[in-house]
Amino acid sequence: MRIAVPAETQGAETRVAATPETVRKFIGLGAEVAVETGAGLASGISDADYQAAGATIAPSAAEALAGAAIVLKVRRPGEAEIAALPAGALVFGIMDPHGNEEAVAALGRAGVSAFAMEFMPRITRAQVMDVLSSQANIAGYRAVIDGAAEYGRAMPMMMTAAGTVPAARVFIMGVGVAGLQAIATARRLGAIVTATDVRPATKEQVESLGAKFLAVEDDEFKQAQTAGGYAKEMSKEYQAKQAELTASHIAKQDIVITTALIPGRPAPKLISAAMVQSMKAGSVIVDLAVERGGNCELARPGETVVTENGVRIVGHLNLPGRLAATSSQLYAKNLFAFVETLIDKKEKVLAVNWEDELVKATALTRDGAVIHPNFAAKQELEPEPVVEGSVTNG
Repeated sequence: MRIAVPAETQGAETRVAATPETVRKFIGLGAEVAVETGAGLASGISDADYQAAGATIAPSAAEALAGAAIVLKVRRPGEAEIAALPAGALVFGIMDPHGNEEAVAALGRAGVSAFAMEFMPRITRAQVMDVLSSQANIAGYRAVIDGAAEYGRAMPMMMTAAGTVPAARVFIMGVGVAGLQAIATARRLGAIVTATDVRPATKEQVESLGAKFLAVEDDEFKQAQTAGGYAKEMSKEYQAKQAELTASHIAKQDIVITTALIPGRPAPKLISAAMVQSMKAGSVIVDLAVERGGNCELARPGETVVTENGVRIVGHLNLPGRLAATSSQLYAKNLFAFVETLIDKKEKVLAVNWEDELVKATALTRDGAVIHPNFAAKQELEPEPVVEGSVTNG
């Protein structure tokens, strides 16, 4: 049973899908682990660290992948990577399939079984496998650190002989895992923190962390949470009422951090250009949803925008990757916890139970087809077209 850990090639990804700790655990389950040279460098892990844990260092992705039964990734394999995947392999990663149906279809055509780790059910037995939570936790922390750095002033109140420095006012919009960590981090830094979310259950969580909750608490608000704990998309009427409430509040804030995302949909617009215009010079907005279109109307992916009135809008991509060593440590443990359930520990071979609820929830492709119910209807996998007299690339 060979496990491959190729280096990440999509975008500026700094995380890695295995650490020396998880390599040792996989080897303990009877696996052989091959890591592409340099795969862990951006996360502070050298090839020597992997070798000391028992891994083999492969000089290229192709050599790491050769004969692999399991492939561990952070991001979905790119087009060139898919071509090198061994048919029949199990591929694990954050697949980001929404809006990328053709890429999912390509994985199916490659004959691999692809698992989207972000689809892991939020149930008790899967908590240790929840990559969304582990990575969002880091993103929420980093957002506050980045916001404080851009703000350029002290966060806590300071009483000195030269005068009193007021505490920074921080507003968190969206109180999922990232938002809760942002609240906790801002509070630890001494800021005055307020937060908002459309889910009623978050009010108690916000207040338990010492922050003040802000929301339009009408009948729609009381029904604004799915059975899985995610936020529902709110009506235009509710959004208008919430915008009116938050508009005056945002004008008084020093740092605003937005984290609102709805699975499979563009990020909801929470901060309009007019709201930004009302903010003080030197204030900061950190938009964690910028990869999905952003919660702030003026946010730009990968950029820090400075408006005419001096507001800085931070649109860093891949916030967990800005703390790559910590994020990789947690992500690798998430992967190991799931993959471990697919291995027969006595026989030391793969033994996937395709009826297991975790497998059914995360499996995107199998046996040349897209099998996930959310995507199977959208894909009709057909053989690659062959032009007579030509040779296609597999």
